[in-house]
Amino acid sequence: MDSSSPLRPSRQPVQHPFALHSFAPPPTSLALTGSVRRDGDRLSLHYRLEDPEDLVLVPPATAAPRRCDELWTSTCFEFFLAEPGAVPYLEANLSPSGDWNLYRLSGYREGLAPEPAISALPFAVERQGGGLALRVDLDLGALPLAGRPLELAVTAVVELREGEILYWALAHPGAEADFHRREGFLLRI
Repeated sequence: MDSSSPLRPSRQPVQHPFALHSFAPPPTSLALTGSVRRDGDRLSLHYRLEDPEDLVLVPPATAAPRRCDELWTSTCFEFFLAEPGAVPYLEANLSPSGDWNLYRLSGYREGLAPEPAISALPFAVERQGGGLALRVDLDLGALPLAGRPLELAVTAVVELREGEILYWALAHPGAEADFHRREGFLLRI
């Protein structure tokens, strides 16, 4: 494998813009875009939810953000990380409330457990005119993925005020919305 291969971590930071697509047709005013950047063992993701009609139900900020389960039941920004060819993977859930979780899975939807190497996952949420921005920085140095090439899936769950839940991803490779399918881990960083 040569040094320019997209599967080898680059010594130079590389930024990848992305646009997420909803599994079900969303209201035309909604859009989800962002970028991911890897600089050594520092992974930075920035999400931008365009919502000019204020259609999205955004969980209110919590006074003391904490690690929580089932954040995906409402608006939640997510990403999945894996080493190419390896079965285990990580799932991060980031609620606009400030609550979060980082899970380790032993296989496809198996062995879900909080990742013990990470005790805090600080991120910033900013309401911007007509939308929401979220930025997270993850230090991969504490994880078994440090220094390794990675496959990344960028996803989001968006709850509309009317109650409908929309599932957004880089791609939806199956007949149902399923963020855990490895065919959806499209970014190589």
